Amino acid sequence: MEEMVKKYQQRFRKVREDMYRWDQIQSRLLSHFSNASSILLRLQVIQDPKNFGSLKTVGGIEDALLSKQMESLQTIMLSMNYTLEDFRAVVLSLEKIHRDGRQLVKRGSNQPTTKQLQQRIGIKPTLADCLEGLRLLHEMHQAEYLLKSSVVSALSALTLKPSASDLRALQQLLVDQPNIPKDEVQFIFDIIFAEEIC
Repeated sequence: MEEMVKKYQQRFRKVREDMYRWDQIQSRLLSHFSNASSILLRLQVIQDPKNFGSLKTVGGIEDALLSKQMESLQTIMLSMNYTLEDFRAVVLSLEKIHRDGRQLVKRGSNQPTTKQLQQRIGIKPTLADCLEGLRLLHEMHQAEYLLKSSVVSALSALTLKPSASDLRALQQLLVDQPNIPKDEVQFIFDIIFAEEIC
C-alpha cells in the first residue's frame, strides 16, 4: 500500500505542474480579456462622429480607425480561443492522470478492498484520499474551463452592444475562478503531502 501511495504522490506532483501551467494560461487570458474589453468600449466612442472634433476633416479617418480596432479585436478574440485550447489541454491532462489513477487501483489480481482503500499508514494519505483528490481536481478544472468558454462566448456577443458593467462582471468571473476554491485545493494537497509538511 505504501508503494501505491508513493505512485499517487507522483501523480499529484504532475497535477501541481499542470496547475502551475493553468495559472500561467490564466494570466494570459486575463490580459487578452482586458485588451478586448478596452477595444469594445473604445468602439462605442469611435462610432460617435461627435468625438472626432477637428479630425473630421481627415478623409476616411472614422472608417479607418473603426476598421483597425475591429481587426485588433478579431486578433485578440482568436488569441483567446487559442488560450482556451491551452486550458482544455490542461483539463485533458488532469483527466488522464485521474483515469490512470483509477486504473492503478484496478490493476493486477490484488485489487484493494474498500477497507484497504481507506487504510491510513501514519500521516500518509489513504488510497481513497488520493483517488478522491484526483477526481475533485479534475472536476474543478473542467467546470472552470467550461465557465471560461462561456465567458469568452459572452464577450463575443457583447461586441454588438458592450456595457462596461457587463464587461467588469465577466472579467471578475474570470479572475475569481469560482470553480477552483483555493482553500479546497490546498486542503487536498495538504492531505496528500502531509508527511512533507511535518
